[in-house]
Amino acid sequence: MEAITVGLNDRSYPIVFGVNTLSLLGSQCADLKLGQRVAVVTNPTVGSWYFDPVRESLVSAGFSVFKIEIPDGEEYKNSKTLNSIYDHLIDFGLDRGSFLVALGGGVIGDMAGYAAATYLRGIPFVQVPTTLLAQVDSSVGGKTGINHDKGKNLIGAFYQPKLVMIDVAVLDTLAEREYLSGLAEIVKYGVVLDAEFFQYLFDNVDKLLARDKQCLLSAVRRSCALKASVVERDEREGGLRAVLNYGHTIGHAVETLTGYRQYLHGEAVAIGMAQAAKISESMGFSDRSVTEKICALLDKLKLPLELPRFNLSAYVDAISHDKKIRDGGLAFVFNKELGSYTIVGVADVSQLLRICGIGE
Repeated sequence: MEAITVGLNDRSYPIVFGVNTLSLLGSQCADLKLGQRVAVVTNPTVGSWYFDPVRESLVSAGFSVFKIEIPDGEEYKNSKTLNSIYDHLIDFGLDRGSFLVALGGGVIGDMAGYAAATYLRGIPFVQVPTTLLAQVDSSVGGKTGINHDKGKNLIGAFYQPKLVMIDVAVLDTLAEREYLSGLAEIVKYGVVLDAEFFQYLFDNVDKLLARDKQCLLSAVRRSCALKASVVERDEREGGLRAVLNYGHTIGHAVETLTGYRQYLHGEAVAIGMAQAAKISESMGFSDRSVTEKICALLDKLKLPLELPRFNLSAYVDAISHDKKIRDGGLAFVFNKELGSYTIVGVADVSQLLRICGIGE
């Protein structure tokens, strides 16, 4: 296994990478001296594949394991499902010496993390992401939470895990659409933070689409290293960390307007990045060649680029609830040359949306 550390002083933690390493979870948790009782939060699909090996690994390391299964899907990332997790934790008698394991994608990780942050005012948790999107994004950085009818991730907390364990072999069971969705977040890092990485992705499209293990390991590790470097400098999104929201402002609006049912998160982010590239070009931050490269890579990775049809007021209303709005203005991430960006406060969101061709 390989590892990098997210350096946050007393909240620092390792991200461990490997292939077919899930069986080592128990020993990793034991090394961290976590409590003896653990609840594994998962969903029926992921649980059918990976709960048994995770349980066996934890039991063999001396832990008592409880299972909490919640429904699969972004539409269940809400207060009702969160309360069901609390109910199980209370029924199982888990105390402050216990911990949680989030076994699943971003929905599982966000909800289990928020449950851990708030149950008994905070117990430890471990991330075991089983989707590509969760491996390169949501499992790293400590953002936890749930959605609200008026917007995505409006309720939550910054709460860092004790460990992130990434096994790229689990991606073999990931549905094609889910896998492609995760590639969008990888592209994001290249666009705004690392031009060389962007070119690596462009040169290795075929290997990425084929789920080549070594190529995946390189892409996932680099993505996590880039995110860790940002989180270390801005844990609570006071400024710099907003760069990680590239493509997300419009992407979240797409998810909200379609009820979290039409697009996967990464698909919505891909649409958001394509639109952000057009906006960045139109506003003079980048040129046409950059927009074409970004859209070409997203297209090669079989990701959507076009906005769903909603009128201007609907998009403006959806974006008005965005977490990145402060003092009435939106902190929008514009790409410049590949590997660079700028964040500018935007008072008139409708101006940006009109650039995307959204009418009244």
